[in-house]
Amino acid sequence: MLVEVLTRVVLVVGFLLPISVGLFIGRKRLATTRTEWRSRIRVAAPAILALSVVLLVSRLIRWGGVDSDIGFHMTETIRQLEGEFVLIFLGVSSPELTSYLTFIYIYGYTFLLVFPVVAYFALSDTTMFRRLLTAYAFNYAIGLVLYILVIAYGPRNVFVEQLLTGSGSSPMIYEHSVEYKYLTREVNRNTNVFPSLHTSLSATVGIFAYLTRSSYPKWFPVAGVISISVIISTMYLGLHWGIDVLAGLALATLCVALSYRLVGRWSLSGLYERVAESKWF
Repeated sequence: MLVEVLTRVVLVVGFLLPISVGLFIGRKRLATTRTEWRSRIRVAAPAILALSVVLLVSRLIRWGGVDSDIGFHMTETIRQLEGEFVLIFLGVSSPELTSYLTFIYIYGYTFLLVFPVVAYFALSDTTMFRRLLTAYAFNYAIGLVLYILVIAYGPRNVFVEQLLTGSGSSPMIYEHSVEYKYLTREVNRNTNVFPSLHTSLSATVGIFAYLTRSSYPKWFPVAGVISISVIISTMYLGLHWGIDVLAGLALATLCVALSYRLVGRWSLSGLYERVAESKWF
């Protein structure tokens, strides 16, 4: 089942990427990229390495598991602070909306993270490409630390009866599409809700799309719609609390700010230049 779901994700994203490359990037940038890709990789090597290490460490920690006594159990605290806010989505739930937001949560989110990597790599100036990868790395690194420190279950584990028996169609993702349970189980745990990384990474892409709207004016509105849809889907599908989403938005803002501080404005900018001029790669 996992292989089947992963295959569908690859096929959908593989279908959307070439279309998006043609619509948003264009032949001129692609032609330049074919002649400059080696030098761009050399310049971006530290950012690529940093993100790779963070993703590897995150994966190893998830495989090994984390002692539940390390963090603070916050499910009840979050519920008391927020109340039943996420249940408002029951009033607007429908099979069509659930299908759309489920598609967005799985496929739209993956595409949203992948395409900007291609788009910013296609720019002759690698600054935005390096900043994006650095922001991704900060999102995953800080998110991993918070997942260890804050142990909490999402609304789908707390409001089970209401989400299953509420009026209209149940918006719970695993009731609508049980096969996605296998995919999310591979990349996440039930207690990894604070903050919502779907929110933080989607908002990060949305912020970068706004900052680069002069380079990719058509991509900005598309990225905005997908980002907002992903953020809504995390609550609509019963996966995250509103507090998780707010924390995700704050995390995105912090990570973008850190990436701007670190890439091109701080001492590492000199390192990037030295790496580009060296023969290490």
